[in-house]
Amino acid sequence: MATGIGIIGTGVISRQYFDTFAKTSGLKVVAVADLDLERAGQVAAARGTAAMTVEQLLADERIEIVLNLTVPAAHAEVDAQIIAAGKHVCAEKPLALDVPSGLDILARAEAAGVRVASAPDTFLGTGVQTSIDLVRGGRIGEPFAATALWGSAGPELWHPNPGFYYQPGGGPVLDMGPYYLTALVQLLGPVRRVQSSVIPVRRERVFGAGPAAGKPVPVSVPTAAAAILEHEGGAVTSVTLSFETWGHNNEPFFEVYGTAGSLRVPDPNWFDGVPLLYDASGVVTAAQEAERKWEPVQPSAGFIGGGRGLGLLDLAESIKAGRPHRASGELALHVLEVMAAINAGGAEISSSPAAAEIVGLRELN
Repeated sequence: MATGIGIIGTGVISRQYFDTFAKTSGLKVVAVADLDLERAGQVAAARGTAAMTVEQLLADERIEIVLNLTVPAAHAEVDAQIIAAGKHVCAEKPLALDVPSGLDILARAEAAGVRVASAPDTFLGTGVQTSIDLVRGGRIGEPFAATALWGSAGPELWHPNPGFYYQPGGGPVLDMGPYYLTALVQLLGPVRRVQSSVIPVRRERVFGAGPAAGKPVPVSVPTAAAAILEHEGGAVTSVTLSFETWGHNNEPFFEVYGTAGSLRVPDPNWFDGVPLLYDASGVVTAAQEAERKWEPVQPSAGFIGGGRGLGLLDLAESIKAGRPHRASGELALHVLEVMAAINAGGAEISSSPAAAEIVGLRELN
């Protein structure tokens, strides 16, 4: 029997979730809700479901899991409402705006006997899952370092309503950081210490698209940061996240280095992509090193053709099977703590989530 789903928030991102849900028989969207009642009605009509108020949706006994797609500043408040209604939560990233709010969400869920899952779930696709399989399988030897770099000139160049990217809950660290940090934690283990510098850029920003085109964009969050992450297992990662990078070619740089090779990880903002492996096993001379090439690795793990909503699907399956779900609230809290430390200039990290089980290679069904 399909698990009943309710969705709060019917903005642009909801389309990707609906597209994923349409590919599986295990989930059924019972209703949607939004502060914009007209938009909720339009989405419901287009997707063959019902439009309700938030109160009606939370009271509907057919709904077991609620997907929270509200803006970041509302995540904690809406999650609390969902938990109080006795329903499981799956929320967009970040889990909350600060660590205390994230801890409060998890404490409420534990007291209520419900589960919390959180985006990003891109790490459940074949790109990152295959990369995790390679690292955990020892294909690059003992991993000891990684480099992750993402940058753009800012979403106001293309997004019709980019204001929230520059308010609390936004910025490159909280917006793009979850994808890279979640993947890094799965590849190299939890982070125990952060050292960072927030780069003080003060350029004027202007809306480049939409009804506010040409008007200034208010900015109240850091727009670039560089960090060094020390992982519990001893590996060290260099991370740079920026809304200040002009002319970037949209090809993020993400590599993991080990004692017996290196791995280029596909963009963790997406679900697929082909990992590239440089196998240095047995190399002892410069000539042998020069003969080795970066080789593509075919998928060995993860959801094939995945999209946003895999974490919710895994949550629903895990509840029925009585096993831990992968895109867990504990993982999201750890990533939130790391992001807060990056924006604060560094800190010791207290949380330490367990490694998620690798997803066996599978199709959506």
